[in-house]
Amino acid sequence: MNLNIAQKVNISKMINYKIQKQTRNNTSSFARMCNFAEIIFFVMHFRIFKLILILSVLAISSYAQNSISGNLSQLKSQTIRLVGFNGFGIYTLDSTQVNEQGDFKLTFSDKDLGMGYITAADNKPYFVVLAKEQIQIKGEVLSAADGIVILTGNENIAFVNYAKEHAKREQALSAWDYLQKIYLGDALFLSQKTAQASILSEIQRIKKQDAAFLTNLPASSYVTWYLPVRKLISSVSVVAQYKTEEIPATIAAFRSINYADSRLYKSGLLRDALESHYWLLENRGLALDTIFKDMNVSTDVLLKSVSKNESLYNEITKYLFDYFEKHSLFQSAEYLALKALSQKTIPLNSNLSKQLETYRIMKIGNIAPDILFTGDIVKNGSAINSPTRLSELSSKYKVVIFGASWCTACSEEMAQLLPLYKKWNAKGIEVVFVSMDTDKKTFLEYSSVMPFISTCDYKKWDTQAAKDYYVSSSPTIYLLGKNNEIILRPRLVKAIDAWVDYNMK
Repeated sequence: MNLNIAQKVNISKMINYKIQKQTRNNTSSFARMCNFAEIIFFVMHFRIFKLILILSVLAISSYAQNSISGNLSQLKSQTIRLVGFNGFGIYTLDSTQVNEQGDFKLTFSDKDLGMGYITAADNKPYFVVLAKEQIQIKGEVLSAADGIVILTGNENIAFVNYAKEHAKREQALSAWDYLQKIYLGDALFLSQKTAQASILSEIQRIKKQDAAFLTNLPASSYVTWYLPVRKLISSVSVVAQYKTEEIPATIAAFRSINYADSRLYKSGLLRDALESHYWLLENRGLALDTIFKDMNVSTDVLLKSVSKNESLYNEITKYLFDYFEKHSLFQSAEYLALKALSQKTIPLNSNLSKQLETYRIMKIGNIAPDILFTGDIVKNGSAINSPTRLSELSSKYKVVIFGASWCTACSEEMAQLLPLYKKWNAKGIEVVFVSMDTDKKTFLEYSSVMPFISTCDYKKWDTQAAKDYYVSSSPTIYLLGKNNEIILRPRLVKAIDAWVDYNMK
């Protein structure tokens, strides 16, 4: 098609116009798309920012700072500490210096809620409830608790009021209980029915008043849980001596405690709850076989309550095991050890497992591993070449003691043993001391006064004999027979001496 110049120019203009129009349309669409993307971007980022803000608030609130403040007029310029409880231990929450006017402020977070105490240089504690409240106190010194006034803090006010009132009620109850026993047990007063009824009525009134105080506290408050548990623990000695009819109910109350409860872990009562529980079982005046059976029942209940908390299971098992051994409750220690070792759900830490294995692999009746005397072997301070192993001893009985110069308890036991050795040896008992010292000079000086075999390879806990005998603490003592059969695993030298006096007359 042939076009003249004018026609070509018109077509060119039309094409350019359409291109420019399309470009404007595309640009407009692109702009609209950009604006929409910006809106979406803004909304998304606003939501993310909002989420971050919420999470930040939650994180801050979980570590919210609660405080104890006030005035201690006699502690000006002194440092005071706020201490909290973690199971069997304590830790410092905060410390501050009281100013020249006696004012102070201590803070703690929500993770510290429970019981705690404030202490100054004299280390005398003033106990406080670490609740989600601003606590204010006023007094002179922390050691004079009666002179401190709680200005604000409802849980602390309730705690102090109950402590004061309960003590008075307990004194009154003791007096009325004494009178009741006289009026019901003495022929001179048996006919005084009116007096007997009045005494009983007053006893019931006091108990009802004490219970009403606890009932009227808010159900969610920490002291509502804490005060009955503390009351239970403090009642044990009185129940054991004067209210024996209440022993079954008291034992049942201890068994009903949830030992996995975080409130107990932060209360400072965990140790007391365990020891009071087993002390009452031990001192209820029953036959030993019955006592050990009851202890085993309590151990079953206790371990079940912490069976879903690995850390707490290990912590309580170790503490209870040490308690049994310290109090020579070896049957209870063996039952606990075998139960903990046989369960499959909770991993035991290595040190605890080693301790417990002494009642499975190294239990009474088993044959103890032979001990090769490596390193230095001395007797009466002089080196000897034989025997080279435990099995070479011809004595009827052998006492093997694992210890070290750095162990204070070992030195105490050695001081008990040295005067007894001559008597034991005359009855056919030989002693072997396996040292876990790491310095030759120290070992030789320490063992120089020992009239029996002492050996050391300077490897401390890596000493092969210590590994073979599952030694995890010192001193560790075994009484073995001629063929290394385990006869006794005493904690103290005097326990062996008692065995010698009883069995080798």
